[in-house]
Amino acid sequence: MGCPVVSQLEVVSLGKTADGIEAFMDRVAYESDGVMLVGRVKWHTDFAGKIESGLYKMMAIGLGKFAGAQRYHAYAYRGLGLEYVIRSVGRQVLGSGKILGGLAILEDACHNTAKLDAVPVEAMEQREEENLALVKTWMASVPFDLDILIMDEIGKNISGAGMDTKVANRGVNGEYTPWPNTPRFQRIFVRNLSEHTYNSAVGLGMADVVTDRLVNRINWEPTWINSLTANTPAAIRTPIHFPTDRECIERVAPTVGRLDLAEVTYGWIRNTMELGRLAVSENMRAQVEKNPILEIEAEIECEFDGQGNLISPFIPIEEAAGVH
Repeated sequence: MGCPVVSQLEVVSLGKTADGIEAFMDRVAYESDGVMLVGRVKWHTDFAGKIESGLYKMMAIGLGKFAGAQRYHAYAYRGLGLEYVIRSVGRQVLGSGKILGGLAILEDACHNTAKLDAVPVEAMEQREEENLALVKTWMASVPFDLDILIMDEIGKNISGAGMDTKVANRGVNGEYTPWPNTPRFQRIFVRNLSEHTYNSAVGLGMADVVTDRLVNRINWEPTWINSLTANTPAAIRTPIHFPTDRECIERVAPTVGRLDLAEVTYGWIRNTMELGRLAVSENMRAQVEKNPILEIEAEIECEFDGQGNLISPFIPIEEAAGVH
């Protein structure tokens, strides 16, 4: 469209909410004739509410830039809660008169665009709730509990938290199984970082075991800036790590409470955003066959390369699009 991309951190104060939260807006946006918001409406990785990630969050955490994000997360951590802060700051931003409206993008379980909603300012809060409720009904998940969930990759391009906490059933503050009615995983093994996360390892701390190659790739500066801004230092704690995939699995398998390791149940996904294909161990066959939404595509051997690392059955979506 020929629009310039302007990235900078200077903000303008929009005054304080009734709770004393100072609201900010990106200076370039504030000095424009008006702001049209365009963003995806989805569940948030840190909390559950009627408004989570979407146009309101963009008005707060997005337009508020680093200064706003740091302050808003601090108020949320002090007891107000992130949904309350997002609503309050969003209303303050709307009160500035700079927002013209929004375009809400809703995605289905395969992350295809399922709905576009042009939202006027006066209906933004109500439509944000309605759109989030609809998106949650489309949310994909791993269809059963597992002892060990293997992920090929985590990354900021996959989820703001590196891995989708509501798929992995982990909390950014180190909680195990914080989300009700969500499959439980005793252990999570993460093999690597996504090529598109630029070595930011946010979400690292939610894994139980990772590889040395993942740890050696981490660029710690963007990782800790992101984590500390969001008040989630536990999300970047370094788990135990070993040189190869084989050793990671052999070390963690005895910790799931099975006396017979042949009974350990495994699931394997590329990442928490791509759940259309899932590999599971043979001892999960009965559960797969009785689930009407699942279909066995193929039987594969779990193979390791010459370095002791798994050979993944998954390829990126962009590559799979050209495969028939």
